[in-house]
Amino acid sequence: QVQLVESGGGLVQAGGSLRLSCAASGHTFSSYGMGWFRQAPGKEREFVAAISWSGGSTYYADSVKGRFTISRDNAKNTVYLQMNSLKPEDTAIYSCARPVVAGTVEAIESAYSYDYWGQGTQVTVSS
Repeated sequence: QVQLVESGGGLVQAGGSLRLSCAASGHTFSSYGMGWFRQAPGKEREFVAAISWSGGSTYYADSVKGRFTISRDNAKNTVYLQMNSLKPEDTAIYSCARPVVAGTVEAIESAYSYDYWGQGTQVTVSS
């Protein structure tokens, strides 16, 4: 059974940093890309970042490019999201997700490419 468990969220002032973690189990983690999405109150879920199965390719939403960094440790079955220079508009519930298919994912920025989701972790950035 695939499980994804996020941690690391919290309350931080604007300009601060947080590192989110997503611990995966129940599948061959190193065979799958991974993604991070977020959803703010009253808004649709949006893509934040994704990483290929090998870690060799990363993808970012324009709104976080240069501030957020996604990485993975296949030995620990964990994907990370380092968030720097946080802004109030980054406030949301952040969830990690595993794609439907192993290997290369064609539309890695689309939520429809993912079938397993974590429960999410709240990130609140105060101004």
